[in-house]
Amino acid sequence: MPDKYGSHADYMDWVKGDADSRQEVIADALRKAFYNFIEKREVEVIIFSSMTAFDLAKAIVNRPLILKSLLAACNIAARAIERDLGIRNLDTYNPRLNEDQAKVIAGYIKPFLPSYLEIPTLSRIDRVAFIDKEIRKKKGRWEKKVLESLNRFSNLEFHKRMFVVEGEQFELDAASPKVGNIKIGIDIKRIEARRDIHKRCDEIFNKAAKIKVAFSSSKFGVIVYYPFIEEHINIQNRLRSDNIDGVVFASEVKESIGNAVKMLLSTLRV
Repeated sequence: MPDKYGSHADYMDWVKGDADSRQEVIADALRKAFYNFIEKREVEVIIFSSMTAFDLAKAIVNRPLILKSLLAACNIAARAIERDLGIRNLDTYNPRLNEDQAKVIAGYIKPFLPSYLEIPTLSRIDRVAFIDKEIRKKKGRWEKKVLESLNRFSNLEFHKRMFVVEGEQFELDAASPKVGNIKIGIDIKRIEARRDIHKRCDEIFNKAAKIKVAFSSSKFGVIVYYPFIEEHINIQNRLRSDNIDGVVFASEVKESIGNAVKMLLSTLRV
């Protein structure tokens, strides 16, 4: 990388020694932990050490779906491909690559691949990554459902909006109107773990204060996803502020989202 910025190869070098040592320790621990349940079986193995980068590129071009598992086995994500190789907007789960791009990627990842990997292991790696992606996508849809519900139950139109305070840019998950001075700003926040409460509440506090600086007559509300119902009162207390006009909670369920939205709109007198 230019100007001494790190590349993925640099990052791998940082941890290679520790990772190799840990892999040996983990393998030994697994053997000892499950010694009564270990069997030796015949399994299909891909010998990466026997192929050239051109062989690898040809395989990727012919079967693009294999790319995600290969990248994951190398601890490489799309960001690294974009940063180090300049290939942008690569969908690693369903890639569309020309032959030249495949050759560049193959040459890039070949040094990071192990000598061999079992096919069940590679396919499992892809499965784990795919499940993680789909879960994150579904969580992202929750925010969209809240926004849709705001527009369904209000006579105002809510949109994502950016605003600037003292040269710093902030994003509102839902705001009205679409242009001009913001009259209603709403932060839609998922908090999935107890340890994240302080950080997320600080983010909400900060955004509430900033929007009141930018638009002094605006109202600011919060819709929170937090699965520990008995602790909702604690979050409400943490978010008690003159800058925050209402805090409600919603789960994944459509009815819960609708009830929370209607409650917040009523609190904000919309």
